[in-house]
Amino acid sequence: MRDRGQSPLEQRNLGREAGAPPGLYRRNQGVMAHGRFRQCDPRVSGKPRCLEPGDEVTMRVLTGAAPNENITDADLAELYAPPAGQPWLRVGMVSTVDGSATGDDARTASINNAADHRVFQTLRSLADVIIVGAGTAKAEKYAPTDVPIVLVSRKAQVPESLQGAPAGSVYLATCSRSDGLPAAREILGDEQILELGSHRVDLPQLKTALVDRGWTSQLCEGGPHLSRDMVFQGCVDEVAATTVPRLVAGAYPRTTEGAPINVPLELTMLLEDSGTLFGRWALGG
Repeated sequence: MRDRGQSPLEQRNLGREAGAPPGLYRRNQGVMAHGRFRQCDPRVSGKPRCLEPGDEVTMRVLTGAAPNENITDADLAELYAPPAGQPWLRVGMVSTVDGSATGDDARTASINNAADHRVFQTLRSLADVIIVGAGTAKAEKYAPTDVPIVLVSRKAQVPESLQGAPAGSVYLATCSRSDGLPAAREILGDEQILELGSHRVDLPQLKTALVDRGWTSQLCEGGPHLSRDMVFQGCVDEVAATTVPRLVAGAYPRTTEGAPINVPLELTMLLEDSGTLFGRWALGG
């Protein structure tokens, strides 16, 4: 349990008084190493061990739900459960405090942490289908999962990591005039191809087509242009946004990119874990 009676500066000084070397001090359940916060397990004696996916983490409710200081996996699934009996498209995203969607390797893995991974897996477990841009799937080296993946690609591109996937695990939403259609059909098969629009993918039509297949709980995992287009075209019901306590500067992509939009959001829930914030944001009318 973190000590909320001390300021960060007081905690920093306590760490230094305990003999931590310059640039390295303990803070609650973590370690600040030369300006970079790493989430670590305080139960391990000696040098702190950074948390890995699957390790126990402490998460609490800040607003939008009943107070809870130690959220279990079952609690998390309930907190993120979509409304029952209606189509629901959620966009999941993670960024640093200064707004970057990736780190220096152009992948989200360089900025997220164990707590974010836990929420990420929860969102996937609640989804009937995952929607992702082909470029993001390629960059993040997507692999088939227990949940069907729908690639969105105007050029009908199928990343190599998803070629040869089991039948019914990977679909492609593309345009009828795409030059890449013949190759995509060869890779995935006719039944896995969704032609939605002639020159660009019709995203509202995609949402409806997936609902018609019984996939009402839809999770869009980006990338930044697809997330922006989903919002702009009125497809999105909710944004699930993680903010990790890190600054990276640089010219890295944001969580949404493209032509400007101005869409109000309403915060419906906020969780916190060692400085990482998890918000559920409903789109305004």
